[in-house]
Amino acid sequence: MPSDNIARFAAKLGRLPRLSLTRLPTPLEPLKRLSAHLGGPNIWVKREDCTGFGFGGNKLRKLDYLLTEIGDADTLVSGGVVQSNSSRQVAAAAAKLGLGCHLAVYHGRLTPPGPAYETSGNVALNRLFGATLHDVPWTGDRNQAIGELASQLTEQGRKPYVVPYGVSNGLGAAGYASTALEIAQQADANSFTPTAIVHCSGSGATQAGLAIGAAACLPNCRVVGIDIDAEPERVRADVIRYAEAAAAYLDEHFDAACIDVIAGHAGPAYGIPHQVTIDAIMLMGRLEALALDPVYSGKGLAGLIALIADKRWGHGDNVVFVHTGGAPALFAYPALSC
Repeated sequence: MPSDNIARFAAKLGRLPRLSLTRLPTPLEPLKRLSAHLGGPNIWVKREDCTGFGFGGNKLRKLDYLLTEIGDADTLVSGGVVQSNSSRQVAAAAAKLGLGCHLAVYHGRLTPPGPAYETSGNVALNRLFGATLHDVPWTGDRNQAIGELASQLTEQGRKPYVVPYGVSNGLGAAGYASTALEIAQQADANSFTPTAIVHCSGSGATQAGLAIGAAACLPNCRVVGIDIDAEPERVRADVIRYAEAAAAYLDEHFDAACIDVIAGHAGPAYGIPHQVTIDAIMLMGRLEALALDPVYSGKGLAGLIALIADKRWGHGDNVVFVHTGGAPALFAYPALSC
C-alpha cells in the first residue's frame, strides 16, 4: 500500500544525518488560478523557495545533509556563475554556521544581460553573507576551479570543505529525495495522487533525488526534468550518475529508464531567458503572486506550460511543479523589470 511505502522510505531517510538548518516540510499548495487559465491538469506547487534563511531554495535542503560531513572545516568552498542560486545558498549556510566562505565566480559561461548582473541579486547577497569572491574563467569544467581554490586555501592554513557545483553529488541527491517523500505525505493528506512532478533540471542532483524518492513513495508518478542548460544529454547522464549514488546511500533500487529529461525549453543557452520564459514568469506572478527566476524555475514553468498544451496530462491529473527558488536573480535581468 502507498502508506506502507511512505513509512518505509521515511525510515530510510531518517537514518541519514541532517543538520536541521532548513524549515521542513515546505508547503504544497494548489495553483487554482494557473490551473484554470491553462485548462489542463490540477497544478500544485512545492514551495522549495520556502526552505528558510538566505532567501531559501532547493540547495539548502541538499546542504542540510551534505554539511553533516564538514568535521573540523572552517571554510566552505564552492562556485557558480555570478548569479548562482547555489553559491548564494552556500554563502548563507556558511554565515549561519559561523564558517568562512570562498566562492569561485565563473565568468564567460553567458553574456551578462546588463550591468546589474554583476552587482545585484545573488552576488550582492553573497557579499552580504560575508563570502569572499574569486573571479575565474569558465572552462566547461564545473568543479575544477572550486577544487583549485580549496587547495590554495589549504596551503594558506585554512581547513576547507568543498561543496560541489550545484550541491550536486550522491549525498545531495539522497537528501533531496526527502522532497518526494514530503510530496507523497502531503498529497496523501490532501487526498490526491500526483501523476507527475515537474521541475527544472541542470546540475542533476535535484532530479536524481526526486526520481529515487518518487520511485519509492509514488511508483505511478513520473518525474519530469525540464533541461535548462540546453545540454539534455549531459543533464540526463549526470542525473543517472547521482541517482545511482543516492540509491546506494538509501539502499534503494534504481532504474535509469525512469529518468525523463525534456529538451527544447532552455532557450538559446544556459542563463539566457527567451520570450516564453519571460511569459511564464509574468503569468505566475500575475495569477499566483509567485516570483520565479529566469535561469531555472521560469524555464521549468515554460516547459510545463508547453507539455500541458501538448496534452501530456488531462483534467483528472494532478501535477506538482517544484519551485526551486531563485527570486533574487530577477533583479539582475533588466528584461524582467516590470
